[in-house]
Amino acid sequence: RILLQPDDSLQILAPVEADVGFYACNASNTLGSDTVSIAVTLSGKPLIKTSRATVINTESPAVTVDIGSTVKTIQRANVTISCQVAGVPEAEVTWFKNKVKLSPAHHLRDGLLLITNVSLSDQGLYSCKAANLRGAVTESSQLLILEPPRPLPYLEDLEAVLSSAGTSTRSVLTSPSGTKMIVSPGSSAFIGCAVDGHPTPNITWFYSGEPLSMLHRLLSAGHILQIFNVSDAPDGEFSCLAQNEAGSLTQKTSLAIQEYLWSVDKLMACSASCGHKGVQLPQLRCLLDGAEVNISHCREKPKPILQPIACNRRDCPSRWMVTSWSPCTRSCGGGIQMRRVTCQLLTAKGSSVPMSNEACAQVSKRPVDTQNCNRQPCVEWVASSWGQCNGPCIGPRLAVQHRQIFCQTKDGTSVSSDQCSALPRPLSTQNCWTDVCGVHWRVSLWTVCTATCGNYGFQSRRVDCVHVRTNKPVLEHHCSWRPRPVNWQRCNITPCENSRLLRGGEAVWDRGRKEGKVICTPC
Repeated sequence: RILLQPDDSLQILAPVEADVGFYACNASNTLGSDTVSIAVTLSGKPLIKTSRATVINTESPAVTVDIGSTVKTIQRANVTISCQVAGVPEAEVTWFKNKVKLSPAHHLRDGLLLITNVSLSDQGLYSCKAANLRGAVTESSQLLILEPPRPLPYLEDLEAVLSSAGTSTRSVLTSPSGTKMIVSPGSSAFIGCAVDGHPTPNITWFYSGEPLSMLHRLLSAGHILQIFNVSDAPDGEFSCLAQNEAGSLTQKTSLAIQEYLWSVDKLMACSASCGHKGVQLPQLRCLLDGAEVNISHCREKPKPILQPIACNRRDCPSRWMVTSWSPCTRSCGGGIQMRRVTCQLLTAKGSSVPMSNEACAQVSKRPVDTQNCNRQPCVEWVASSWGQCNGPCIGPRLAVQHRQIFCQTKDGTSVSSDQCSALPRPLSTQNCWTDVCGVHWRVSLWTVCTATCGNYGFQSRRVDCVHVRTNKPVLEHHCSWRPRPVNWQRCNITPCENSRLLRGGEAVWDRGRKEGKVICTPC
């Protein structure tokens, strides 16, 4: 039913509903091509020519699409959306953006919608509605604005990360031309990739043009790269590649690891202001990037050889020279000690030249050559007579006696014992002999055991402290220097074997073995 005629026309015989649609004629030669379309419709609701293509425009200043397409274009381009309608009766076309009807002020003509100089505010869903008396049809196109990645001057997320990591952690932002940061060996660093674009660019990090292999962490959707140990990347360049549908952008930075170095550029103060011994030693410092750091950081570096430098080698002004004080003439009660005072000049060669006292008196007052010493009063320990030898006995005929010890001056005045602390202190107690302590423990014979067998037999004896000479009992504490003998003990601890036991005058038969039980008998 559909015939191509010799004149390139198209003939449709007996059209049916299935033939409804848009037919396109494409003409081409070596210089180009062109297309014209025409709608074939039956009496009924309108027909809209649609497309399901996705058109991406990253360079052209203008783009034209059929309704139904998805348009992704850069900003400031002119976008034309065509809504070609056919229908009998003729259809009326109405345009909407995000389901809101567009006013006639928009560029609307012959089923075309023109959006000039597009920006992010023009993004949205544009719909074309064709309606006649037989019905209505709607088709839509999505307009998305593309913005290629572009560099930003700052990165807010990096500030937040640094505030939580501490001020000692260094950070740097990449840039299209490249940046550089000096870091300490073994330290951690944050590298920021401050870019923006629409849609949001995907970020990939590289080191010296290769994927990252050192220990690292990505933060803030890849915008921040944390290097845990910058010594893992001693040379090379870090770069971040930001990509989206509109294009790509590469930014880069390099880290320069600053080594710890010994410095001897400063000298310590001279050890003397004059004379022949003044020297200056170079001050050994550990530097990082020109700033002084703890000297432990340079421990692994070989130390430079320090050569002392002579300084202030000149004659000293005349000054008083004194010898040590002589011993005090008395150990207490006030004495005198002396020393020699002379005026001398120390030359730059190290020799001392005697000078007149007037030469030193012009510089300072002459030191004294005598002084009082040991002015504390003379004291001694004084002991009273020994007391009676009647203290507690500590052995045979051996006891303890006491006396009082005092500290007093030579004229008999009592003073605090602290003033005699430097002197050997006499004893205040001593052992002594006394007949009262001639004692010993006397024991009698053991009594007869209270039982011949079992577990309850015991026996006792008399224990007394008696005088050796009179053999008469005395108080027991006189014998306390020796252990007191025991005065009772258990006895006859043997099984009774059916024998008769005596307990407190009662006779009880031991039937434990026969009846398999134990009989407890009170004593």
